Amino acid sequence: MIADKFAIKGFKEGLLINLGDGNWEEIHNLLLKQIDDRQDFFRGAKIALDVNQRALHVAEIITLRDQFTDRGVELLAVISKSNITEAAASSLGLFTNKAVLHEKSNFLKNMLVDGENAILFRKTLRSGASIKYSGHVVIVGDVNPGAEIQASGSIFVWGKLRGNVSAGIDGSEKEIICALELNPTILRIGNITKEEPKVKLKLKKAKSAAQKAEINNGKIEIHDWDFKKSINIKYI
Repeated sequence: MIADKFAIKGFKEGLLINLGDGNWEEIHNLLLKQIDDRQDFFRGAKIALDVNQRALHVAEIITLRDQFTDRGVELLAVISKSNITEAAASSLGLFTNKAVLHEKSNFLKNMLVDGENAILFRKTLRSGASIKYSGHVVIVGDVNPGAEIQASGSIFVWGKLRGNVSAGIDGSEKEIICALELNPTILRIGNITKEEPKVKLKLKKAKSAAQKAEINNGKIEIHDWDFKKSINIKYI
């Protein structure tokens, strides 16, 4: 029975699908058939897939991710007790545990508030992409090398920040730049620039699951960042 093969539960960011027993090819094909048969239900969904102890390699996860994309579905996370699967999913920029998914929901919920505007992008910025905004910029995804963000306010990235980022482009030095992995090519706050900061944050080992860059005594410094204590902004 299909119910024995997987269970679907909702969470704030999308759908959590727990896979049951069976070989990967069988479960894989059955899952795709369910998505095809229930297109209205799955279309636009973000899926966290719990594969239990299955060992999946990068090529298998890429195939599944592309098949999801072709169906209008986003693979957000692959959760597994297998170190092989976890490493493969992590290398593709996918979330790998339920705690991080809950932190992501809390991050978005706690991010902001009254009086300040922000624009939210739920996608990865690839090389050549450029965003310029008068206010705060929030990215749920990665910022790849060659991509650029300019904001008069602060910049928040729930993902890997490896492109060029400029906060406080109107000259403000009170803004901050935050990311799960803060390793931009060029980082600028106000009129102060820091090129190729040697900062990398491994998500699994992070205590606060984020780092921030800010100006102290005329220099850009990078610290762990507790997003639960952050300012609040209001999305437009």
